[in-house]
Amino acid sequence: MIAFWTLAPIMVLAALGILVVRKAVHAALLLAVVMISLAILYADLDAPFLFAVQIIVYTGAILMLFLFVLMLVGVDSSDSVVETIRGQRVLATVGGLLLGLILVIGLSQLTLGSATGLDSANEGGNIPALANIVFSRYVFAFEATSALLITAAVGAMVLAHRERLTPKQSQADLAAKRVRDFGDKGAHLGPLPAPGVYARHNAVDTPALLPDGTPLESSLSPSIRERGQVREGFDDDIDKVVEQLETEQDRDARGDHGLGGEK
Repeated sequence: MIAFWTLAPIMVLAALGILVVRKAVHAALLLAVVMISLAILYADLDAPFLFAVQIIVYTGAILMLFLFVLMLVGVDSSDSVVETIRGQRVLATVGGLLLGLILVIGLSQLTLGSATGLDSANEGGNIPALANIVFSRYVFAFEATSALLITAAVGAMVLAHRERLTPKQSQADLAAKRVRDFGDKGAHLGPLPAPGVYARHNAVDTPALLPDGTPLESSLSPSIRERGQVREGFDDDIDKVVEQLETEQDRDARGDHGLGGEK
């Protein structure tokens, strides 16, 4: 009873928080609180199978499925009122009404008998007794739960569905767009140069160099420039290379090939 009166208020507050929080990731965390608290109650009631299932299946697998969906749709993504699948609002309304009707019929036929206690429910062991009850008396509820899990998986796919507003561009379309940009804006027609081209370091943080030795900013990723991770100090290397080339040219002009001054 101590565990129940301690965890029950926490579970109720967490369940209410799921309904009022604005971010889906916060709702998933509150759902984890409810599931873990329920697992502790199962352990306190001498139900080891339900305790293990609640931790492994629901808290571990199902909640990870929710978090996977959040990663697909984005943590900070706002709710969209655009109907990407035709007729989904009508189907959702009909499904909600049918679910409400089933709940009303089920609650109207509810009867409460005398409490028998856990010792009577766990005759022959908790796991065999639970299997006997689930697959005989409550087999319909068990199958209905599996249908709900399938519905949750379908809902995850619906949330991740995005309607394509523009046709997918082919390689020919991309090439034609580059030609138009070259004619209208003078944009570079070919692919961008890779980092490190004509430079002394072949690294992603080293800008490519033009024939005159100036760095080409378009060869670097914008994220590298924003983080300030562009490699510096290559100007000195360029000056050394230019000085070395000029020295060799002067030596060639004098006919000196480094053989003791002999021509």
